[in-house]
Amino acid sequence: MAARGFPYQDLREFLTALESAGELRRVGVPVDPTLEISEVTTRTVRANGPALLFERPTRGEMPIAINLFGTERRMAMALGVDRLDEIGERIGALVKPELPVGWSGIREGLGKVMQLKSVPPKKVKTAPCQQVIYRGGDVDLNRLPGLQVWPGDGGIFHNYGLTHTKHPETGKRNLGLYRLQQHSANSLGMHWQIHKDSTAHHAVAERLGQRLPVAIAIGCDPVVSYAASAPLPGDIDEYLFAGFLRGERVEMVDCLTVPLQVPAHAQIVLEGYIEPGERLPEGPFGDHTGFYTPVEPFPVLHIEAMTTQRDPVYHSIITSKPPQEDHGLGKATERIFQPLLKLMIPDIVDYDLPAAGVFHNCAIVSIRKRYPKHAQKVMNAIWGAHLMSLTKLIVVVDEDCDVHDYAEVAWRAFGNVDYARDLLLTEGPVDHLDHSSYQQFWGGKAGVDATRKLPAEGYTRGWPEEMTMSPEIRSLVDKRWTEYGIS
Repeated sequence: MAARGFPYQDLREFLTALESAGELRRVGVPVDPTLEISEVTTRTVRANGPALLFERPTRGEMPIAINLFGTERRMAMALGVDRLDEIGERIGALVKPELPVGWSGIREGLGKVMQLKSVPPKKVKTAPCQQVIYRGGDVDLNRLPGLQVWPGDGGIFHNYGLTHTKHPETGKRNLGLYRLQQHSANSLGMHWQIHKDSTAHHAVAERLGQRLPVAIAIGCDPVVSYAASAPLPGDIDEYLFAGFLRGERVEMVDCLTVPLQVPAHAQIVLEGYIEPGERLPEGPFGDHTGFYTPVEPFPVLHIEAMTTQRDPVYHSIITSKPPQEDHGLGKATERIFQPLLKLMIPDIVDYDLPAAGVFHNCAIVSIRKRYPKHAQKVMNAIWGAHLMSLTKLIVVVDEDCDVHDYAEVAWRAFGNVDYARDLLLTEGPVDHLDHSSYQQFWGGKAGVDATRKLPAEGYTRGWPEEMTMSPEIRSLVDKRWTEYGIS
């Protein structure tokens, strides 16, 4: 932990804590942000290696911190817990079962947690993120060591910018994590997808003929950085959620040129406006799917001010086919939101979102099966559950199957299924980035019922008993194991 203890005030304290725990390595030689850093980081991630601080990038004016969240241990450190499940358990203890189920249930459950443990942001007048100020013609994004991650990328991208917008009519704030393509020294392409709240804010602004103010914070404390990626309902404020996770208020400061607030301890802040109706080609980009996303028109942010701390650290992330750094982020979301998903769909015992499915493409779910076609009922409930609606493959197993043991799940899914009867095919929304659907935004989905089949489901042969060794023999072998001389 940092010297002051969790929560970390800023990114630097988290880096210090990682280094003290042996979870950070400094790279002191010059390394190129165009492709070279990507290859070094990808090899490190796949070797289950440490977070990296590239101290001398050959482009830009500041060091680059990367792979901060690449393991469950570092993700737990980021959130101040020993196990990621601890946060879900805290939420579950606060959410009472009498709350209604369904989408309203998860919203009310989160709302109740926020109400019980409310730690709203704290506004401050001066902030470290505004120690150095560039305005107008002095704004130069080339001061930042943005990355080109893959050879076919359309240029330089900033991959961990926390994007702040607010609804033009209601004033409701949104914090999101979207990739940002650098078009020029003072403009960025805003790749926010159709399912995102900032997209809705922009649509309202365009309908009203107004330009949309935007602020982007780079290099925030790890809890705020995680909260930006969390799939929260639109009416749950990300900074309330971050305060709940931290147990301490997030300090925020007014921007200098736009009517928004940003984390006071961010390393870098970009402020500007999106003009109504303006689009520029964005992409291609080597995404976390492992494929390049195509060029599409997206809004353009014109930056009017850039502020930084003195001697800032730039934070970024690498995207590629799994495994990659987003493993830690995805597992945190899976564990933190488990009690809320169970509130929404009480049939669920546990679930797992495999990294190989890029977390939103596949869900493995265990249930306590009680009636015919119970598995199919759960599949349809998941496809109606907020962003879980984007799931393409759902595998349902019995409660005695460990959903995190992929070999056990595969054994059930391969052997417990009659694919003529136990495979549910349907259509529905898919992720904006999905390349496999024959048309954008919607496509085919499948549910696999790998549970034991009931006579009432038409299975009349009598489900066989699974082989298990007697507890007495297992205990005997445990006691005598060293006698056998088997290493």
